[in-house]
Amino acid sequence: MTTIDETVEIAVPVRTAYNQWTQFRSFPRFMTAVKRVEQVRPAVTHWVVGVGPVSRESEVEIVQQSPDLRIAWRSLDRRPCHRGEVTFRSLAADRTAVRVLMRYEPHGVRELVADGLGLPSHVVRSELGHFKEFIESVGQAGGTWRGSIRNGHVRLVEPERSRSRVPCWPTG
Repeated sequence: MTTIDETVEIAVPVRTAYNQWTQFRSFPRFMTAVKRVEQVRPAVTHWVVGVGPVSRESEVEIVQQSPDLRIAWRSLDRRPCHRGEVTFRSLAADRTAVRVLMRYEPHGVRELVADGLGLPSHVVRSELGHFKEFIESVGQAGGTWRGSIRNGHVRLVEPERSRSRVPCWPTG
């Protein structure tokens, strides 16, 4: 198994970086290798990724997700077989370290050659740079998902109650 470990520092609060990262469907807007992401179920996504003439499709399950801290995943397909995590660490009120740690098993001559040349690490580093440029330029997340996932089980967060000073009148 090959390991990729890349980190980028981003000039936004940890909550902003995390919230944008949860918006998987927006990845093709700023990541060149991500062609399409579809939500299949709350903890399962379908990804189409590719570099040059090579593209792959895979189903990915989010196995652990803790708001503002970590998202861990594993592929559901035998090939490409991969798993990983992205972690978020606050460096200051307006600075965040985003780390991607990924393990995968290259298959076939193309993947073995690409792996030998360090292409997958380069792609992850480049895509993290694209994420940094995107979120720093807009300054806020384009959406959010604040639920958590433990061992593949989704736990939704209850919406915050209105803090209005107007009393809630009974209806009915």
